[in-house]
Amino acid sequence: MSKMLQAITDKITTKKGMWITLATWLVITIVLAVFAPNAKDYEVSRIDSLPEDAQSVIAQSKVDEYFEGSSGTPGILVFQSNDEQFEFQDLVDVFTHIENADILGVEQVVPLSGLPPQAAAGFFSEDQTTALLPIVFDESLETKEIRTSKDEILKVVEEYSNLTLYVTGPAGIATDSLDLFSRADLVLILSTVGLILILLIVIYRSPLLALIPLLAAVFVYEVVMKSLGILGSAGLDLSNQTISIMSILLFAAVIDYSLFVFSRFREELKNYENKYDAMRAAMKEVGMPVFFSGGTVLAAMLVLFFADLGDYQNFAPTFATTMVIIMAASITLVPALFTLFGRKSFWPKVPKVGDDKVKDNSIWSKIGRMVVKKPGLYVSIVGLILLVSAANLFNLTYEFDTMKSFPEDMPSRQGYEILEDKFAKGELAPSTVLFERKQPVTQEEQESLRNELLEQDLVSEVRVNGTADENRVLNFSLTFEEGPYDVKTIDAIENMINKADTIVADADLDGDLYFAGETATKVDDRATNNRDVILIVILETILIFGLLIVLTKSVKMPIYMMGTILVSFLSALGLGMFLTNLFFDIDTIANRVPLYAFVFLVALGIDYNIMLVSRFQEERRNHSVKEAVEIAVAKTGGVISSAGIILAATFAVLMTQPVQLLFVFGFIVAVGILLDTFLIRGVLLPGLIVLLEKDKAVSKEN
Repeated sequence: MSKMLQAITDKITTKKGMWITLATWLVITIVLAVFAPNAKDYEVSRIDSLPEDAQSVIAQSKVDEYFEGSSGTPGILVFQSNDEQFEFQDLVDVFTHIENADILGVEQVVPLSGLPPQAAAGFFSEDQTTALLPIVFDESLETKEIRTSKDEILKVVEEYSNLTLYVTGPAGIATDSLDLFSRADLVLILSTVGLILILLIVIYRSPLLALIPLLAAVFVYEVVMKSLGILGSAGLDLSNQTISIMSILLFAAVIDYSLFVFSRFREELKNYENKYDAMRAAMKEVGMPVFFSGGTVLAAMLVLFFADLGDYQNFAPTFATTMVIIMAASITLVPALFTLFGRKSFWPKVPKVGDDKVKDNSIWSKIGRMVVKKPGLYVSIVGLILLVSAANLFNLTYEFDTMKSFPEDMPSRQGYEILEDKFAKGELAPSTVLFERKQPVTQEEQESLRNELLEQDLVSEVRVNGTADENRVLNFSLTFEEGPYDVKTIDAIENMINKADTIVADADLDGDLYFAGETATKVDDRATNNRDVILIVILETILIFGLLIVLTKSVKMPIYMMGTILVSFLSALGLGMFLTNLFFDIDTIANRVPLYAFVFLVALGIDYNIMLVSRFQEERRNHSVKEAVEIAVAKTGGVISSAGIILAATFAVLMTQPVQLLFVFGFIVAVGILLDTFLIRGVLLPGLIVLLEKDKAVSKEN
């Protein structure tokens, strides 16, 4: 691999190779821009996350099988009076107009005009100011089509009544999410590019050094988006959250690898007069570490194929495609662009042959000397900081209510919170319990099972929704005392699922119980997520550890590298949650955040360890362990610290996104990258190497 990679970079760093490389990238980008579809055209707001064998999925398929009209995308229409109260007839009138409008995809509505007054009362709040009505959109409709139908409903209500309408439930959330991300994506890209540009200019004080990496990132972004568009046209679902995170990863990784390349290029320009010779020498030393760094990120993303949750699986093809293109650019486009501009890239501080490579009084030279002199002291101090930070994990609390992650002014969240305020919490999303057996169920047996369900923990009401298959199947609507996404409710229904056979037996029946609905889905989601976290952490750790053995040709060095990164991840998660609570009053996180953070922090954090260790092993050929560590810290410190600051700031841009999951994820990853940059790579890993690596004679090394 090393020889093949060097052969590629040797050709690219010639004058002819440079022009061929740039022309090839330009042609590919133009062709894709003109003929390939865009990834944005295939974005979806929701991914089918649970595997087909999850109990709630099986239960829902049973409900769909026996009860016609139960499939489709459900929504809840929340009507609120602009006056104090409104009458049932007002609701009937406006809903008649909705039905008469013959809106596309409105598949199922409640026949209000035919309901008796007692049944109609259940749709109103106690104070008669709010009413809710369920609605189902055809399952074949795309989110954009549902949004169009929803907008038409809103127009009808506005035209024919003085009521205010909020559309919530899965249909409302999906359409609002689409609107949110369509606006937020532009803010994300502009904020990312603007922040990177400012940081590069401030850190390096050279306009070209700021523009060249961004130029490379623009080429890569266009190629990636069009490539994903091709995959989308072939049937791949592209989650809008995945695309947002992918955009950040793309800019962050391209800038990171550009910094590693131009830093070594600048160093070699002090040895070689010819820019092509300087880049060839630079890529000989950093080409493999940069390519390998991208490979660890790629491997981390591919491991997500082994997850059961669709959210994680959806990451794999999207991010793997992105990383393959970034890796190709890091050893072709990036060195070609810097070679094209040569010494001018660094104007006004143009490197000259014979200039000092690293100043002895630089901050990282001083830190390197400090760590080498007292490695035990600094390892102990940093280790204590990391352990204290990680201890906050014992206070980690998960949030399962998706609505709490969205902005407070989002219409579907407003409607949801109105329902929370005006109706019983459990009525927001009642669970469906389906009973199935071979013999018909008598009225007495039906009542016996209903009473048995009613006696379960936190259950407040059980209603019979209907029967099917000649009374062999019963459909119950089960309401809990607490909200459908409350942890207590999730625990209660999980307990019911686990003892379903006992519930049936206690009712003197034989048959099977199936639990469907939002709360039952959260039970499966929680269990599957916990399984995925354990599996992915183990697989990813083993895989990256193996890759590091191949790169370093050592077993001990990968142990130091992986060990410090894993401790850093735990510390970042603990410290990140403490700081989000302290500064942003967020004391819970979505259960997806830990695994998202693990994948990115381990994959990206190991990059800095790779750059440090690769330079240590290079210097170790001619120096003692202490000298090699000191030189490695000094020579990589500047570029890694600046890369880390830019990478952390780039992920922090996710905090501009309108979803709390992305906000918290971006913040935690930013905290973790700063820990990796300054404490792990700068102090802990160098200190461990000095303490644990044996010094050998230089002659033996040669």
